Amino acid sequence: QPHERDFNLMVLYGKDVEWADVVNACRRFPMFAERQVVILKDAAQMRSLNELVGYLENPAPTTIFLIEHRFKKVDGRGKLVKVAKEKGHYFTSDKIKDEQVPAWIQAYGKETGFAVGERESQILATFLGNDLQKIANEIAKVRINVPDEPALTAEMIQRYIGISREYNVFEFPETLTNGDKDKLYRMLAYFIANPKSSPMPLLIGSFYSHFSKLYQGCFLAGKPEKDAAAALGTFPGRARQIISTAQKYSSHRIEACLLLIGKYSTKAVGIDSNTDDRELLKEMIGKMELVLS
Repeated sequence: QPHERDFNLMVLYGKDVEWADVVNACRRFPMFAERQVVILKDAAQMRSLNELVGYLENPAPTTIFLIEHRFKKVDGRGKLVKVAKEKGHYFTSDKIKDEQVPAWIQAYGKETGFAVGERESQILATFLGNDLQKIANEIAKVRINVPDEPALTAEMIQRYIGISREYNVFEFPETLTNGDKDKLYRMLAYFIANPKSSPMPLLIGSFYSHFSKLYQGCFLAGKPEKDAAAALGTFPGRARQIISTAQKYSSHRIEACLLLIGKYSTKAVGIDSNTDDRELLKEMIGKMELVLS
């Protein structure tokens, strides 16, 4: 119960305690409650961690004891882990892979009641990396400022997190297909001048994702909005945008762009080309403009 925390929740830090301090805390009787909770954080920094084996073999029945071992992999062959598995529960959480982060962000948004779209999740993943705590903190910061909004938008990201849409790799292909030439050339100039912010594989991936969805959108016009969104793996509003853009072009032109993306994807890794990435980018954009014009 919340009112029991002052008496029956103890948080210890590995760098500040010895094993005897932890055992003494765990052996203490709870006050006015059936159980107490003892959490050992940053256990990797505790020099005498393995000395806790004796306590784990005979734990206090009135104590819930949690060991948090972050940033350093614990030796799964050691006695500490073996006893923990035998007497309690042992859980490992591997760091999420970069390509899994956007899906995690969308799932996290759904779980917390603050929807995060595909494009917004990609923006956050690109600029914040795979530090899930940092991502959660930044989303929480937005929610504090707009508590009544149901979904995260790119404008909110720009305003409250500080990630700009103006030169975002995920906006780049949309700018091309929206026909905003002034913005397209500004973005192209920026990406040429700032290659670290836009590695070619990331740009290729962004263009492929955009045009493959447009290609799908060519065949979804007239479908129920919910069905179209499910087919595209996105939200209904985003599905409407994709289908609307797809209708401006024939499926043949979009297919031609996909073939160009495939061609420049191989060139970017040095197959049949030794041209600089930025020159390849200029070439690809120029040829795609011709196809779409």
